[in-house]
Amino acid sequence: MIVCFDIGGSAIKTATATSPGDLRMLGRRPTPLGDLDAFVASLAVSLADADAPADAPVAISITGVVDPDTRIIKCANIPAIDGLKLADLLAERLGRPVHIANDADCFALAEAGMGAGRGYRIVFGAILGTGVGGGLVIDGRLVTGAGGFAGEWGHGPVAATRAGDPPVDIPRLPCGCGLAGCVDTIGGARGMERLHRHLHGIELASREIVSAWDAGDPAAARTVEVQVDLLAGPLALVANVVGAHVIPVGGGLANSTRFVAALDEAVRARILRKAVAPLVVPGTCRTEPGLIGAALLGFAGAAA
Repeated sequence: MIVCFDIGGSAIKTATATSPGDLRMLGRRPTPLGDLDAFVASLAVSLADADAPADAPVAISITGVVDPDTRIIKCANIPAIDGLKLADLLAERLGRPVHIANDADCFALAEAGMGAGRGYRIVFGAILGTGVGGGLVIDGRLVTGAGGFAGEWGHGPVAATRAGDPPVDIPRLPCGCGLAGCVDTIGGARGMERLHRHLHGIELASREIVSAWDAGDPAAARTVEVQVDLLAGPLALVANVVGAHVIPVGGGLANSTRFVAALDEAVRARILRKAVAPLVVPGTCRTEPGLIGAALLGFAGAAA
């Protein structure tokens, strides 16, 4: 048995898994953000509720990035754990093995093992949520890379400064990572909202923009067209570099199959490999991909 946690900036979700496809949900608790002892205590209470064997490993999907060499986590959303060797600390405090991976990496693991990437050698999981993230799985194994940043296609000053047909100027927006012009600033749900405001001077939530697009609104259609153009180039480059067989998409924008289909068409027009079948597809682990990925991470760690 594996005890799985999906830890975000607002909630900690818990489940037990006797196999990656057999999750038993145990509920959720608020995430203690600034108090390490409260953070550990919350996990300990959930462990007690799980009624798991004393040696059952813990596997965690978490916001933030874990350096595979130093084992230190960078997690601005949860200050209590930022800069710590979290897996080591939790293993000592909870008295059992602990495996941790970034939430986008766990999404990629879930899709590669149980979802749209099942049966493919090279799977790149792309997150289009509030922002942009990603994870890379090759031959069923998570690739974290130097510093744990493999798959983070949302960062780096690579976003185009003109996009759409006809082209329109796109501002190089500052990013939380310290750079400007990152895909993260224009690629996710907040990016869609920024683009809509830039193009039309109108404040709308991303879900409202997508709904308006579906209803035939020309302003929303222009916003989506420009955003897809901005996303397609960087994602096509990722596909070329890693040789992805499939790119499952997760996050809020993936709820629009029409949006994902438009992105797929634009990406396939830009890659070297002439793919007839869809390459960019909606993720199929729509319910708790973080916990599914954590389970896969935990079982792989237990078998190592």
